[in-house]
Amino acid sequence: MRHLKTATAALAFAFALVPAAVATAGTGPAPAPTTRTATAATSTAPTAAGNPASLRARAAGVCADAYQIGTTGYVKRAGANVASVKQFYSPSCGKNYGYVWVWDSFRDAVGDYDVTSAVYSYSRDEVLGKHSWTNTDGQEFWSSGTTTVNECTAASGTVRAAGDPAPVGGYSSKRC
Repeated sequence: MRHLKTATAALAFAFALVPAAVATAGTGPAPAPTTRTATAATSTAPTAAGNPASLRARAAGVCADAYQIGTTGYVKRAGANVASVKQFYSPSCGKNYGYVWVWDSFRDAVGDYDVTSAVYSYSRDEVLGKHSWTNTDGQEFWSSGTTTVNECTAASGTVRAAGDPAPVGGYSSKRC
């Protein structure tokens, strides 16, 4: 019983030393949803998920409200994933975009490479909005916007490591 009283007294003393107004991470009211969205949307950092506000996205003319549609595809080289391929859609601009994100493991292993990013239209059997980069070591690549919203489409991407005779490619899922 004496140990219980000693432990209780020690615990009470420890709590007395902690100020009542100490705030810790996660305390206080949560920010409003619009504040969280606005903060995330203002970042210009490139991301594997695709950030339409990144500097490269802006340079390609990607509309700020673009978001991923369909599922991610992958570019494989020698059986390993080297890049992700995604399709984005902007409701305000009425456009689709292709997006390629080159993985760090590939970038670190090969040095420079060539990349393409585009939107494939099943309806037209054409690759549209294609952009190409040669001898790059970049990570994010956006196609131009395409007016294919009323068509069946997929994002298309290729990667060719320096010294490889041909590129390898991948597609996102088909969206209609």
